[in-house]
Amino acid sequence: MPKAFKNRFFPLLSNDVGVDLGTANTLVYLRGKGIVVNEPSVVAVNTKTSQVVAVGGRARDMLGRTPGHLSAVRPLVEGVVSDFEATQELLGYLMTRAQGVSKKMLGPRAVVGVPSGITNVEMRAVRDATLNAGAREVHLVEEPIAAALGVRMPIREATGSMIVDIGGGNVDIAVMSLGGVVRSKNLRAAGDKLNQDIVAHVRSEFKILIGEKTAEEVKISIGKVLEGGGHQEALVRGRDLITGLPREVILTDQDVREAMSQTLDTLIEAVREVLETTPPEILSDIMRSGVVLVGGGALIKGLDSLLTQWLKVPVLVADDPLTAVARGTGVILENLEQHRDVLIEHEEDL
Repeated sequence: MPKAFKNRFFPLLSNDVGVDLGTANTLVYLRGKGIVVNEPSVVAVNTKTSQVVAVGGRARDMLGRTPGHLSAVRPLVEGVVSDFEATQELLGYLMTRAQGVSKKMLGPRAVVGVPSGITNVEMRAVRDATLNAGAREVHLVEEPIAAALGVRMPIREATGSMIVDIGGGNVDIAVMSLGGVVRSKNLRAAGDKLNQDIVAHVRSEFKILIGEKTAEEVKISIGKVLEGGGHQEALVRGRDLITGLPREVILTDQDVREAMSQTLDTLIEAVREVLETTPPEILSDIMRSGVVLVGGGALIKGLDSLLTQWLKVPVLVADDPLTAVARGTGVILENLEQHRDVLIEHEEDL
């Protein structure tokens, strides 16, 4: 089919959607409307009938609370597909919901963000799950590039830019210039690992077992990586490991800081490694423009100041860091031809 015909008539018959397929949350951007869906990446399945009973927020509320015949699963682990069928159900539900009243004859054209360090097999799993969920055409883009486009960084210019995307399952660190990635590193130690660290710390220090959902609530409410700014506390309830009975304790911001310290040290070291191998001309550009933080982890109180302190480079938190990748897929959809060089499009590319 001639390209001019496709470009003219497909938009009348099909929607364009951008998907930030995250370990913790999945966001869907609908061209012409903006971000229309933001839901937790959780699917609840009836194990007796294999039927999906809930997706997104309703399914997340079931985590840790399901009876024997129900299973609430997170289909993505460390940014990659771990449960193909559940991922397909999640994408199908969210893309259908995103298209809403503007449902068209053909399936949507989709741009999906993937972590920079995933393998060809993992990329193919994302592509196949999106196609099976109803998309007619799928393009993949590395999340750091999408995030940089989403926060309007000048990655196509002859100047260096650096972005750190701290998600739920992985951290993407990338240095970009002239529309490409110069140096990058992918770290499988992000928001979920911090939650596990808090669970482990409470278990070892207080002999209480709490759930990861509780740990995440504590991290968001009182988690901060630098001392000062007042003393904060949170009441947590869990199971006493000695008596087996319910018990509650008070956690302080100092406890949370101690719990998260090892993973944060790993993050700082990874960013330092990328900076150490970056060409000096690009490094001087980064010292002027600063390192930009995106993703849910960017909202941890004091993280930008801690990184600035250790790296001796300005570190800034992007505006609305949670939606950066989704907004970047929207930028690509607005002019797909212009951004075709940053996409992973064909099977031979994989």
